[in-house]
Amino acid sequence: MAKRRRLETPSSADLDRIEEQFRSETFERPALGRGIAPIAQVAADSAALTSAESTESRAARARAEADAARLHAAQKQGLLIVELPIGQIDEAAMIRDRMVMSEEDMQELRLSIAAHGLRLPIEVFEMEAPEGQGPRYGLLSGYRRLQAVRALYELTQAEKHSRIRALIRPRTQADEAFVAMVEENEVREELSHFERGRIAVIAANQGAFANTEDAVNKLFATGSKAKRSKVRSFALIFEELGDMLRFPEALTERRGLRLSAALRNGAEARLRQALSVRVPADAEEEWALIEPLLQALESAPREPSRGGRPRSRPEGYGWIDDMTIRTTSGILIRRARDGKGHILRLEGSLLDDALMESLMLEIRALLEK
Repeated sequence: MAKRRRLETPSSADLDRIEEQFRSETFERPALGRGIAPIAQVAADSAALTSAESTESRAARARAEADAARLHAAQKQGLLIVELPIGQIDEAAMIRDRMVMSEEDMQELRLSIAAHGLRLPIEVFEMEAPEGQGPRYGLLSGYRRLQAVRALYELTQAEKHSRIRALIRPRTQADEAFVAMVEENEVREELSHFERGRIAVIAANQGAFANTEDAVNKLFATGSKAKRSKVRSFALIFEELGDMLRFPEALTERRGLRLSAALRNGAEARLRQALSVRVPADAEEEWALIEPLLQALESAPREPSRGGRPRSRPEGYGWIDDMTIRTTSGILIRRARDGKGHILRLEGSLLDDALMESLMLEIRALLEK
């Protein structure tokens, strides 16, 4: 029979030795809060750490989202300057109002860009690109700058001239685009009278405005009433003789108003015939083909206006008394005098701003030495 082992109660020394051995074989744990289980304490510590990290992350994300929103808003408003390859820009996306560019001015611009870079970016709008091709942009403003940079690239093949600084403007209505283009050129350099009339007709024909009258009123809204009247006169010249005139931009104000007055009186066919006699070498030779006909028309009695029922010639035309004349078109011209000088009063339904401008120019020509 096996002998039973007798159990003895450990002494205080034995307990101290066992506790010391236990402590040396295990990691020391931090003191736990009163009444909190160890697993709960671990969860609380993790939650506190996660909460601190989430706050910083959320703040960084909020800043990034705000920056992105501001960037998107600036881009949408066309306020960001970007660099675009010159091959992606279509300068023919809009009909330009500028017909003639001085080579001397263009050379000066090219030299300035080559020496100092492009100081003012061009303005473009994004176009629909054909499938499989890169982005395309239509030119809104900066035609001369774009042409100068392209010329520099063709000459030097320098990488810096292969791209151009641009503002990508939001898509606008066609009438706003035309107005912006005209305003830029009106500020930068005076357009010729014919160029103003031409762009008004083209803008109307492209559907940007209801008609030529509407185009003139909106494109040149800041101009005087007399200026808009002149633009309408040159618009008429473009409409009826634009395909025949070789040097229309050289027409002076006075010549243009005389020509438009003849067109209003039905002289289109005769003017076209006069212009078809030969091909002029310059503007003066072209005017020499026109002027004899204008002189004949201006010295002859006015023909009935085109269209509608012909007007009957009023009775008593010519000198009514020594101070009054009635023309064959029904316009009454009265002469008077006061303490300051002579007065001419004109009355009649045919009088309009364009005709009055022409009369003023004729009077000035008579009085100038």
